[in-house]
Amino acid sequence: MSSHDTTGAERTSLPAYDQIDVSVLVVGAGAAGARTAIELAEHGVEDLLVLGKRNHGDAHTTWARGGINGALGTHDPEDSWAIHAADTLNEGHFLNDPGKVETVTEQMPERLRELDEWGMDFSRTDGGEIDQRFFGAQSFRRTAFAGDHTGESMLNALVDRAQELSVPYRENVMVTKLLSDGEQLYGAVGFDMDTGQFLLFNAGTVVLAAGGYAASYNRHTSRDDENNGDGPALAYYAGAELMDMEFVQFHPTGMAVDESDPEWEPWSGRLVTEAVRGEGGRLYNTAGERFMERYSPDQMELDARDVVARAIAKEIKEGRGTENGGVYLDLSHKDAAFIQERLPRMYERFQELGVDMAAEPVEVAPTAHYGMGGVAVDEHGETSVDGLFAIGETMAGVHGANRLGGNSLAETVAFGVVAGERIAERTDGPGSLPDSVVGGVAEPHLRDLSELAGCNGDHDVMDVFTAIQDVLWDHAGILRDEASMRAGLDALDDLRHKATDMSVGPVTSRSFEFAVDVGFMLTAAEAVLRGGLERTESRGAHYRTDNPETDPDWRQNIYFELADLGGMSTHTEPVGTSSQAVQDALDEGHELDYHQLE
Repeated sequence: MSSHDTTGAERTSLPAYDQIDVSVLVVGAGAAGARTAIELAEHGVEDLLVLGKRNHGDAHTTWARGGINGALGTHDPEDSWAIHAADTLNEGHFLNDPGKVETVTEQMPERLRELDEWGMDFSRTDGGEIDQRFFGAQSFRRTAFAGDHTGESMLNALVDRAQELSVPYRENVMVTKLLSDGEQLYGAVGFDMDTGQFLLFNAGTVVLAAGGYAASYNRHTSRDDENNGDGPALAYYAGAELMDMEFVQFHPTGMAVDESDPEWEPWSGRLVTEAVRGEGGRLYNTAGERFMERYSPDQMELDARDVVARAIAKEIKEGRGTENGGVYLDLSHKDAAFIQERLPRMYERFQELGVDMAAEPVEVAPTAHYGMGGVAVDEHGETSVDGLFAIGETMAGVHGANRLGGNSLAETVAFGVVAGERIAERTDGPGSLPDSVVGGVAEPHLRDLSELAGCNGDHDVMDVFTAIQDVLWDHAGILRDEASMRAGLDALDDLRHKATDMSVGPVTSRSFEFAVDVGFMLTAAEAVLRGGLERTESRGAHYRTDNPETDPDWRQNIYFELADLGGMSTHTEPVGTSSQAVQDALDEGHELDYHQLE
């Protein structure tokens, strides 16, 4: 590590920075980043570094509650990886990359057993096996879980394993730019969020495991300072392509609260895990109707997330919603002991807010939850930029037009292994930073960061930040149309101008972090709107009221790339075909029968 001097007339505006040399830089310390690092360490790669934006072990993974999929067959031995793949493709409305789907589903029984060996606190059957529950749109009980704190328990197990292997990490570091010439990746620039020190990473390989972009919406299940589009935007400006960005999953059940009540307001949109419905929770409108009987009489509350979310939105729009803009989710027909055992975190959360789930319903409404789109990658998780990988929610391809609940955690560990194996085969040290990249990319960006800190502009950072969230919710929400999306793009143009004139604090301030996030969010939001405009059909989570039917000719992925002259350009490519084993499973027509739960 070296500290660079900024003396000399020609460099007076260049801030000091530390250079850190590593073979592999993993950006993101959640499940995807941790599992990649574990795989690298197990293959003998010692010269790596994992970066997290928060304290170690505090990643968005901990907010994933309901479960992780894998065809163990604990209760349903007829289940298989091929049927898991078929369910995933059906849920994704056949826009998924079939090869990536099979990469995940084939691995998952082994990955679950591995997590068990590493001490993950799985819930157990009476016979001591890893328990599995029903989740929406799954033909069999294949969602393994740890109560309703699955992500937290999983990340704890991964962090413990990484520490056993002495995986190096730094916490509270934010990456702001990747160093690339458009074809080759050389490293990254960022800053220490505690000290304000600027950092230049010389890395032969960079793995983006930095989450998705669902928090670019004003009602979402993430914390405001994560899932702001960091990963996709970093890759996009490094020369990689994005894909499927128009597909954003709106989870049917976020908390619907009285936002004028300071005790409840922070919980608006926060996830009420699908496990509540998987354990028998029922949805009612204010007329007392169990309304999913109208929309999905066979699969009821456990139909696909896009189906349930649109049903709830319609009930609310037609005047059968609550004063807080929601509907009721009721589990009061279950015993309190059952709820406390199976859903301990949910029960405790609502108890602290004065609601007893065993005696009364809770209010829920759709909330932005997950971006199915992200960075376009090959079968190993590598982008078109040599040396740049993207995995977890940062990558695209596994989920298609709508994600199967329980597949997000599965994807993180499956592609962590695949990417880790590939990188370990080829890594040969940090490489060298070309002068053209240092002088043409890194140092101008460092100057930009230095100028951003302490800016005294006319616009408050959080005003611009929340305005972007409002634009996406209002113009690229559950229901979309051409006129609204075009208006959304116009609104983004206005916000892009305001973003150049913000009042920003020092590097260590929250306003500086959010000012950087504004840039990421503008890129992600533009891709969502442009993709939504181009896709003149309704498919999965993308529903256009002016094009309500699914068009077979639109079984294509939309790619987004930075044009040579600036601006965002798009092109489409057809989706691939499944293996014979998965096609056979599709032909067999497996489907969840909700009524066996009752």
